[in-house]
Amino acid sequence: MTSGRFRTALLATAALLVAGAGETPPSSSAARASGAFGAYLAGRFAIQSRDMAVAANEFEQALRDDPTVPELTNQAFLASLLSGQAQTPRLAAMLPDNPLAQLVLADRDGKAGKWSAAQGRYAALRQDQGIVQVLRPLLVAWAQFGDKQPDAALATLAPLVEGTRFRGVYALHAALIADLSNRADVAERDYRIALADFGQVNLRLAVIWASWQARHGMLSEAQRTIADLATADGEFGMSRQSLEANIARPAVTDAADGIAEAYLAMASTLRQQNAESAQAMIRLALEMRPNFTAARIVLSDIEAAAKQPAGALAALADIPADDPLAPLIELRRAALLGESDRTAAATELLAKLSREHPDRPEPRAQLGDLLRKQEKFAEAATAYSDAISKLGTPSRANWPLFYARGIALERAGEWPKAEADLKYALELAPDQSSILNYLAYSWAERREHLDEAHAMLERAMAARPNEGAYIDSFGWTLLQQGDVDGALKQLERAVELEPEDPAINEHLGDALAAAHRTREAEFQWQRALNLKPDAAELKRLHDKLAATPAPVPVSAPK
Repeated sequence: MTSGRFRTALLATAALLVAGAGETPPSSSAARASGAFGAYLAGRFAIQSRDMAVAANEFEQALRDDPTVPELTNQAFLASLLSGQAQTPRLAAMLPDNPLAQLVLADRDGKAGKWSAAQGRYAALRQDQGIVQVLRPLLVAWAQFGDKQPDAALATLAPLVEGTRFRGVYALHAALIADLSNRADVAERDYRIALADFGQVNLRLAVIWASWQARHGMLSEAQRTIADLATADGEFGMSRQSLEANIARPAVTDAADGIAEAYLAMASTLRQQNAESAQAMIRLALEMRPNFTAARIVLSDIEAAAKQPAGALAALADIPADDPLAPLIELRRAALLGESDRTAAATELLAKLSREHPDRPEPRAQLGDLLRKQEKFAEAATAYSDAISKLGTPSRANWPLFYARGIALERAGEWPKAEADLKYALELAPDQSSILNYLAYSWAERREHLDEAHAMLERAMAARPNEGAYIDSFGWTLLQQGDVDGALKQLERAVELEPEDPAINEHLGDALAAAHRTREAEFQWQRALNLKPDAAELKRLHDKLAATPAPVPVSAPK
């Protein structure tokens, strides 16, 4: 269910409750309806705040107060599922037409070993319901495997492996079933189809494929698979050693694990377009496989994206220290602690990770990020330097480290060193618009290399044409080049895109002052004052407003 449909359903529930209250004469029944409406409102507020556990409790209280409103059951069930509440199966049993509810009940049958019953429920799902249409054959196949029918399971997936839509997903699951059924030739064929279809190896695919390689006499190839994963995404470098130590461990051991993998695949597909559906899939995966670390990582990411750091941290709790992904989990925990302003705990954890992984740059780089957030720029630059010393020969993937150190050095007042780092980051990644913007803006602030800065910002805006910060930098560069009319045009657009940014509003005021539109400039500077500028911006704005006539000042670096 999309967030829009979710909100529509909530509004529909409100209408039903209001209508019920209006038609009921004053009595104990009316009091119960009023209570249901109050609990509903509390649940709705919790949904808007992304606190699904509170929403689940409030909707269920509303349902107890007035069990005659069917939509309340749907809302209580969905909030309960999204927050992983124990009452989810009981609510699911009340919703025979809800496909998510039927998945919950089928999964419960499977976990109880009633695979024939589970297969029947999966097979009965309508095939025209989006996610369910893709999931249904995967779930039926795994239920057949759980019911000791591997031939039937492979036959269910065979036509889909030969198809085009989601072919990689179906091939991967057919390979897993063949692998568990000791059909090595079929498994290898389907694994290779999945690899070719996915193109880029992700965490689960790498772990599954490396396990197959290691268990079939290809240990060096398996190690290379893990190494390639770590190279493609440096974050996984923290767990490379532990992943290699567990390389031959089967990723899936039974039908319940396979179903959890299917739900995880769907969640990964849905994350960007529909967070609620992705979260529902992850909760189903964790119900089938509570110790599924990869699913917990995705759940944590969803919670973090929803600005719920406590939920994101909770998703990563209780993962054992011997889990192959434990070092990565600890790194993510440190980042979440920092985002929650628990800087002391984050710093302590990063120091621990640095001691335990003396050759890894990631904990040191993250410490730099934490210090930079606290505006301890010189200390941040030192932490970044420590991280860079662990790199060996830098590659394109390492550009963010030099970029981050360049920013820290620039903010610490060490421009020549900062400029060198920003130039080197751009050498590693010539197409990175964020580097182009920062270096060009810094040059414009110093009125240096203005023609080069102009060209660089045109490249950055071509990559991200609606990025207000880039348009602001371009407008500011035009102002330094003496093109007041061009600067006004760009800075007015930048303010339209980023109306709450004090620096951009200040720049527009500067351009208006250069155009001798003094009253408008003063208005724009006053507006910037009301947008929570930092200390340096605050002083500049007061100075500009106090000056008569208004000058055309040059701002300090961003």
